[in-house]
Amino acid sequence: MSAGFQCKKFYVAHDQCAMKVGTDGLLLGAFAPLPAPGSTMLDIGAGSGLVSLMLAQRSQGLSPIDAIELDPAAACQAAANVAASPWPQAVQLIKGDILTYQPGKRYRLIVSNPPFFQQSLLSKDARRSQARHTSSLPLPKLLQKAAELLDEKGVFGLVLPLSEGEMLLQQALHAGWYLAQRCEVKSKADKPVQRLLLTLRRTPCQALLSQLIIHQEDGNYSDEYRTLLKDFYLKF
Repeated sequence: MSAGFQCKKFYVAHDQCAMKVGTDGLLLGAFAPLPAPGSTMLDIGAGSGLVSLMLAQRSQGLSPIDAIELDPAAACQAAANVAASPWPQAVQLIKGDILTYQPGKRYRLIVSNPPFFQQSLLSKDARRSQARHTSSLPLPKLLQKAAELLDEKGVFGLVLPLSEGEMLLQQALHAGWYLAQRCEVKSKADKPVQRLLLTLRRTPCQALLSQLIIHQEDGNYSDEYRTLLKDFYLKF
């Protein structure tokens, strides 16, 4: 198993993290809309710190990012990844539970690659179960906490599997959120939707609907996927 993931401008070690670097985090880190320079951002469930570091790179280290992670080992590794990156001052790692987090401020962008398995069997590895299953962070509570912490003009960005994303979106609209962006992600054009990239707002807005195909028919990465991740993937 790989001990880490090398991006163009930073390295993410993840051997101490229950959930390794994967496509979901890469998609969210590249897709989430950056706020104006200097605006504060929050990464809920930071894991290895991948998404926070992608946001730091995109904002050139000019916007403060708070990254909160419940698992102590993952939080320590994320802090080390941040310290070794070109933007050590941009990201502050917080070991703790988002549900009890009281920062005394609001954020212009909140992102989360949350645990999403609901019906599947819990892993024998307690840390992996915590990272993967909604029992550790139920989606309704995540929405409620994001509403508390988001600036009135802010954006909440998430990546989820299709069924869980649809469920969260239904709950969000019922709770007074508004859909800003919905991007359906497919591995290939003829395959079913695998992930939803969502952005939500607390004020009315026009929803932008799109689709992202990761691979072409020949198996190579699509031009749109390459464009999205060209600043991060070594192979692009």
